[in-house]
Amino acid sequence: MTPLAPHLTAFLRQHLPVERRASPATLDTYAHALRLLVCYAAERLGAQPSQLDVEALDAPLVLDFLNHLETGRGNSARTRNARLAAVTSLFRYLEYRLPSCLEQAGRIRAIPVKRTDEALVQHLNREEVQALLDSPDPRTVSGARDRAMLHLAFAAGLRVSELVGLRLDQLHLAPQPAIHVMGKGRRERILPLWRETATALRAWLAVRDDARDPALFLGAGGQVLTRAGFEYILAKHAAAAARKQPSLAGRRITPHVLRHSCAMHMLQATHDIRRVSLWLGHASLQSTEIYLRADPTEKLEALNAATSPSLRRGQFRPPDALLAMLQGGRKP
Repeated sequence: MTPLAPHLTAFLRQHLPVERRASPATLDTYAHALRLLVCYAAERLGAQPSQLDVEALDAPLVLDFLNHLETGRGNSARTRNARLAAVTSLFRYLEYRLPSCLEQAGRIRAIPVKRTDEALVQHLNREEVQALLDSPDPRTVSGARDRAMLHLAFAAGLRVSELVGLRLDQLHLAPQPAIHVMGKGRRERILPLWRETATALRAWLAVRDDARDPALFLGAGGQVLTRAGFEYILAKHAAAAARKQPSLAGRRITPHVLRHSCAMHMLQATHDIRRVSLWLGHASLQSTEIYLRADPTEKLEALNAATSPSLRRGQFRPPDALLAMLQGGRKP
């Protein structure tokens, strides 16, 4: 039997960051997915996570884990596929270092991804966004921080990993307020900030604890704010905003909904998908096309530009009885 812990540690601390040069966001995503798998396997097998063997993570257990994500944790098929990608990447690494698990790795890598529905993106209108931004109380330290985070998350269209990973030296308030973002896939971008966003950030920096940590946003104890921490903050203020804006009631507002809202508002203002793509830090326009499908104004322009066809009045002919029977599948 082969202990899992040393190989998993080498995968996350040596292979991904050094050999593959994976970004910190990718490392966090992979580590989270593998932590879920290890915890599930340990509970399933009645063992400590550090005592698991590589052979214990066979294809049936991985399949059960993926089903657990959807049924037990309520994850979507897209999230399930992302977790599977982390697991298959681990076993792609192991099959070259452990010849004994070659067949096991092949079976796990053969697990297919699930097809996902290309649903329209969920976003907030201007009134809903304003209600959310006005929810934090700027007279308190936590309120000033939350207000600055919500303003920046929406105005810059940041991913949650980009937001909580911001450092003080990435924020420039003079002469032109701007933020230097280290995006997904090591793609950097510099985004100018609205005056309201810069004002909210200055208010936060004025009351921010003089901690040694270089992170821009800190938690109550002076530690770096996590993704889960921001999601909790967002859910709290979304519930408060729903009391003033009834259209928010019952809706699940995630950090990515703020990113979608920024993209939709920018598309409606500029009508330029290329600018939206650059603002969001997308690798290609294909990732940005989802906002074109969700924007009705683009379809209205196409409809107004087209000429409706002129239809001539026709004469109704009853269908043949035999063909009607065959088409409907009815017995004569």
